[in-house]
Amino acid sequence: MISYGKQFIDSKDIAAVKRVLKSDWLTQGPLVEKFESVLKKYFQAKYCTVVSNGTAALHLAGLALGWKKGDIVLTSPISFLASANCILYSGASPNFVDIDKSNYNIDIEKLDKKIKLLNYKSKRVVAVVATDYAGNPCDWKSLKAIALKYNIHLVNDNCHAIGAHYYNNKGYAAKYADIVTHSYHPVKNITTGEGGAVLTNQKKFFDKINILRSHGIIKDTKLMHSNDGPWHYEMHELGFNYRITDIQCALGISQLKKINKFIRKRKEIAKIYDEEFSKSTIFTIPKVGKNYSHAYHLYPLLINFSLSEKVKLFNNFNRKKIKLQVHYVPIHLQPYYKKNYGFRKGDFPIAEDFYKKEVSLPIYYSLKKDKVFEIIKKIKFFCKKK
Repeated sequence: MISYGKQFIDSKDIAAVKRVLKSDWLTQGPLVEKFESVLKKYFQAKYCTVVSNGTAALHLAGLALGWKKGDIVLTSPISFLASANCILYSGASPNFVDIDKSNYNIDIEKLDKKIKLLNYKSKRVVAVVATDYAGNPCDWKSLKAIALKYNIHLVNDNCHAIGAHYYNNKGYAAKYADIVTHSYHPVKNITTGEGGAVLTNQKKFFDKINILRSHGIIKDTKLMHSNDGPWHYEMHELGFNYRITDIQCALGISQLKKINKFIRKRKEIAKIYDEEFSKSTIFTIPKVGKNYSHAYHLYPLLINFSLSEKVKLFNNFNRKKIKLQVHYVPIHLQPYYKKNYGFRKGDFPIAEDFYKKEVSLPIYYSLKKDKVFEIIKKIKFFCKKK
């Protein structure tokens, strides 16, 4: 079976995990802090907290930023559900801005207009959660200008863009966003199995996230109200068990050493797809701006066909043991969001048209070139036949 995404684990990864299994630490040990240290260095952030998954990272981001009932947080309808669900977890209200048809990220002009309109209606917009869709960075300079203009926070849902560059800067995410979130799920560019991280350049957010990651417990004597013994701890805020293990961090440290070669291979595959699919007007390949370097967590190919034809394509490929995927069903069309927030079909037409056409093609480190050409051949044959 060829999947749309797949982890790559080598002998060094296995050896790193084995060393932990033979050590005295399995859960919260020295490798948690070491993983945070190497992540900070690679992604050029002052602070890093590793957590149990990307959803936990987003939840903690909202809590650190103080989202509450009555606040509105804007995001893209083309993202994984967690990008919007994290807004609900904090009690704030989610709203959406349509995507830019050229890069599939949140549309900057529409975002500005939406904030202006909501402000006019005395609605309190406090933040934007912007996803670097598929691994292609958003226009972060413009997003930062909007954040300063309206005095709002920026969260970079950076899970797709691990290893991307923006204006030749691999640390762009923490430079422009108040908080950056990662996921290290197996289909991401590096993996810890399940796992994630929160990166920031602001200590106040880091301190809050660190406390909330582990039940809200503090053991710092400077912050405690007791003269009890060294066993003493206190809970001042309601926190969560969003901790990650030394086992996972060992794998993450080993994986991060390979990130550059992982990205190179993804770019090689993407280049083949680009060259082959750009020859026909029925296909639209991802566009990458001059100062942008795509990380290709996904390769979203747009095919000019109907949803029913798309279903036939998927069924056809499943029989051939090739697993395609779609990223994503627009969040505003999910039953929960329609029922509770009144969103309906037609609200974000660019996102809905994108959903109808988008197919995520297989792209991962161990995918062989002959398989890439086989996929291309079969898609072209299917589309020609239709």
